Amino acid sequence: MRRLALFCAAVLIAASCSDDGGTTASDNATTTTTTTTTTTAAPTTAPTTTVAPAIEVELLTYNVAGLPDALSGSEPLTNTPLIGPLLNAYDVVLVQESWLTPDGVDEGSQTYHQILLDLASHQYESESLAAPLGSDPDRPSALLSDGLNRFSDYPFTSVERQRWLTCGIASADCLSLKGFSMATTTFAEGIEVDVYNLHLDAGREDFGIRAENVAELTAHILENSAGRAVIVGGDFNLHLDRDPDADQFASLLADAGLTDVCTELGCDQPNRIDKVLYRSGDGVTISALEWRNDSAIFTRDDGEPLSDHDPVAVQLSLTAS
Repeated sequence: MRRLALFCAAVLIAASCSDDGGTTASDNATTTTTTTTTTTAAPTTAPTTTVAPAIEVELLTYNVAGLPDALSGSEPLTNTPLIGPLLNAYDVVLVQESWLTPDGVDEGSQTYHQILLDLASHQYESESLAAPLGSDPDRPSALLSDGLNRFSDYPFTSVERQRWLTCGIASADCLSLKGFSMATTTFAEGIEVDVYNLHLDAGREDFGIRAENVAELTAHILENSAGRAVIVGGDFNLHLDRDPDADQFASLLADAGLTDVCTELGCDQPNRIDKVLYRSGDGVTISALEWRNDSAIFTRDDGEPLSDHDPVAVQLSLTAS
């Protein structure tokens, strides 16, 4: 019962978790000399280039607002069953605020990730991180896990998860294991990409903590994804129309060598906090083809959105050198 009370208190405060809503053949020329010293050049085949076919991938990042129904910024009890089947239109889905219900939590205080697991038809799914319910010695205040999960039509390695080293008390981020996750995804032979999913600190005034979050993510990419192709999606909680958020985002792009899909394509919603970034590397070239706000799809018949965040979808082209 104490765990239930703690969990409910955590999710009540955590309702503020977001403040938004070629290969070239060599020339084979040879010379043959006859007894009359006449030289005849053999036919030379023009160099040819073999280009691996591009893989076009539809990727969605979506904060599904999966706190208990009474505490969420949305209505997940109603909306999550509607969200689940819609995820199947995308090759890769990164979700935030999607938790499995902890053991011992009564109906009415449940969370909703199991619904997505039941309804999404992707071949590959992440294993959710269990709720600590105050048992994590490094962060005893945490009752919720990171809420970061993924679905994919392409195989990926075991998901590596890392919490932020610091958290914002005012925004209740210390009540969760919020951070980022990474898994290497194989899209085709020779096309491997390190795919990151994240949720930055949400406190509107927690500029210093978000700066540390950005530094930790950058350091991890530079060390663990050095030279490799990378995709980063998630809830950044960075507003590009204000500082220091804009400066922090610019530093992430510059220091980790990343490109923002929205900026690259000149999308009409540059201040949206849900973003997808990418970079080429290790023989894999990534190009941005399309950026979309798919909120019109993720809307109920009564016109209400399915989350307090809009779903951001991108189409990327991946090619092996």
